[in-house]
Amino acid sequence: MARSGRTVRRNDPLLYEVFADQWWQPRGVFAMLHWLAAARGALVPTAARNGAVLVDLGCGAGLLAPHVAGKGYRHIGVDRSRTALRQAAEHGVQPVVGDVLAVPLPDGCADCVVAGEVLEHVTDLPAAVAEACRVLRAGGLLVLDTLAATALCRVVAIGIAERLAVRGVHDPALLVDRAELIAEAARHGVALRLRGVRPSWLDLLTWAAGRDGGVRMLPFSSTAVLFQGIGRKKG
Repeated sequence: MARSGRTVRRNDPLLYEVFADQWWQPRGVFAMLHWLAAARGALVPTAARNGAVLVDLGCGAGLLAPHVAGKGYRHIGVDRSRTALRQAAEHGVQPVVGDVLAVPLPDGCADCVVAGEVLEHVTDLPAAVAEACRVLRAGGLLVLDTLAATALCRVVAIGIAERLAVRGVHDPALLVDRAELIAEAARHGVALRLRGVRPSWLDLLTWAAGRDGGVRMLPFSSTAVLFQGIGRKKG
């Protein structure tokens, strides 16, 4: 990932305005978000009905859009950044200005709710999970990825990875407790299953050497750093 040479305050939303021109740059400071969006999109099934809705929480500039295009959803993106939402709209996302702690959408409106790389930024994890489950209809699917609240994650995702991109992206205090995440989802009727993911080391090396294209995110035995979650709401 390209080094920015910039430092921001920990977990400062201003980051996404400062680097707004880099959202869709494949070798920009948000490069890894592209790789994660591809892995996240692979977990989203083809819509099971006409008029299906996918709600993308913390959608940013719509990086998920190319990976769910053609799957039959109306793609609604919720984010606080108007700059990012304008870019998301250019990629077919219906933009909604809002906070993931108080999503401005009705109960049960979504066939699929996606929360990618956003839960590690929220100050109230139970509220964020409750909102994601609230807008999900019975039988709908929740898909997420985030960073674990472990010492290893603090070293890898903050101590190492931020040196290669933008320092200050994450607040260690907000990394996600996996047991709490599972328990909160279960409280709202979603049985969440977790699995670890990691970049392909070969892809990462060749990408770092200047190869065009992305880096595949592969299943990994440990959820101690980066992990995905998937679960269906009881109906």
